[in-house]
Amino acid sequence: MPPILPDFSNSVKLKYVKLGYQYLVNHILTLTLIPIMAGILIEILRLGPGEILTLWRSLHFDLVQILCSAFLIIFVATVYFMSKPRTVFLVDYACYKPPVTCRVPFSTFMEHSRLILKNNPKSVEFQMRILERSGLGEETCLPPAIHYIPPTPTMESARGEAELVIFSAMDSLLQKTGLKPKNIDILIVNCSLFSPTPSLSAMVINKYKLRSNIKSFNLSGMGCSAGVISIDLARDLLQVHPNSNAVVISTEIITPNYYQGNERAMLLPNCLFRMGGAAILLSNRRSERRRAKYRLVHVVRTHKGADDKAYRCVFEEEDKEGKVGISLSKDLMAIAGEALKSNITTIGPLVLPASEQILFLLTLIGRKIFSPKWKPYIPDFKQAFEHFCIHAGGRAVIDELQKNLQLSAEHCEASRMTLHRFGNTSSSSLWYEMGYIEAKGRMKKGDRIWQIAFGSGFKCNSAVWKCNRTIKTPVDGPWADCIDRYPVHIPEVVKL
Repeated sequence: MPPILPDFSNSVKLKYVKLGYQYLVNHILTLTLIPIMAGILIEILRLGPGEILTLWRSLHFDLVQILCSAFLIIFVATVYFMSKPRTVFLVDYACYKPPVTCRVPFSTFMEHSRLILKNNPKSVEFQMRILERSGLGEETCLPPAIHYIPPTPTMESARGEAELVIFSAMDSLLQKTGLKPKNIDILIVNCSLFSPTPSLSAMVINKYKLRSNIKSFNLSGMGCSAGVISIDLARDLLQVHPNSNAVVISTEIITPNYYQGNERAMLLPNCLFRMGGAAILLSNRRSERRRAKYRLVHVVRTHKGADDKAYRCVFEEEDKEGKVGISLSKDLMAIAGEALKSNITTIGPLVLPASEQILFLLTLIGRKIFSPKWKPYIPDFKQAFEHFCIHAGGRAVIDELQKNLQLSAEHCEASRMTLHRFGNTSSSSLWYEMGYIEAKGRMKKGDRIWQIAFGSGFKCNSAVWKCNRTIKTPVDGPWADCIDRYPVHIPEVVKL
């Protein structure tokens, strides 16, 4: 029997029914008020000018009532504006672009792996299989110390990488914004695995001779989602410190964390993590409203650390030979999915239109009352956002989120191309993705952006931004010399 083709006419009709439902629910207030206002206007026109004047004269105004009403209005308005959170603007940001001398093509990476792990060919083969399916390209970069055979992960070389990445990003940010170092009121630096003494934030203060009363913070051990955590911390500080500028620096220092053992779970990060960093300028000054690129709308953080599996799924430890590395659990994707579910449950009511919230609520009630076998309704987050910046942690992460959130290839393009060009740059990857969207000329005034990041612990953090102005295609930045080549086709397997 020949297969029955789907009834496309019904599918099209269903699509228009859904569009009509969304328009009706999302504009219900407007659609309700228009007939009421039209009725009032018709009634006023029917009365005529004489009757309206008579009605006005019949009203009696008492001076005390007028003064009390005016005082009440002023008091309510004052309380409202005093309690309203300060608007946090993202003035601009800069991403570090590694030099070509740090480039690691597949052939170079595999040659080094064979030489370093010459006594364990199975580990070399494992790394080759991972690299073939990683989604990385030929232009990702590793720090100079990792190019040596064997690598030289000394404290000096780690500091050298930190200075190169952080100072380059900071110099670029100061140049783009015209910000003077003495006008920085808050400094936050996040780097998960490299935490020297003095801290990286102290290193920045020393380099740029920042003020002695600056409020500085150094976050470590927070994983790839630390960038959003830093943004959240900066937002909270800007609520209590008026007329202030905050600089957030997000990076990951690769040098001291390159694993040279044979444990497969610890070899995986070697194949994915690459050099990168970003510096972001946030401000609550009203004078920055006009030139700021974005406005921070929401930050939602989810922490699954109470669960033992979630806590240990990304874990720094020693292997049997005493070599330190980051172990990635096989349950990582399942745990990430649970963390994402909790996160979108919180962020959904804040961003989704009423039409999606009603459908989600009705499905939830149906599952509770009628049958738990009902398929849960996945809200259409494309109704809430124009752009998605999914942490470029790996191809599997992006694939899973695209599937779960029912996103199109274009929605995930920035994440996939960032992974291909720069690799997993940890907490700074979200900013390379924002840079990609801007370099493509797609960022328009009013567009909403959802940044989603995952980190050890286990955490899923989200930040929602709204574009403050249409952004012109930048002439500089990490994508300037290669954006015309993107997007590129990324095969499922690159045979090495």
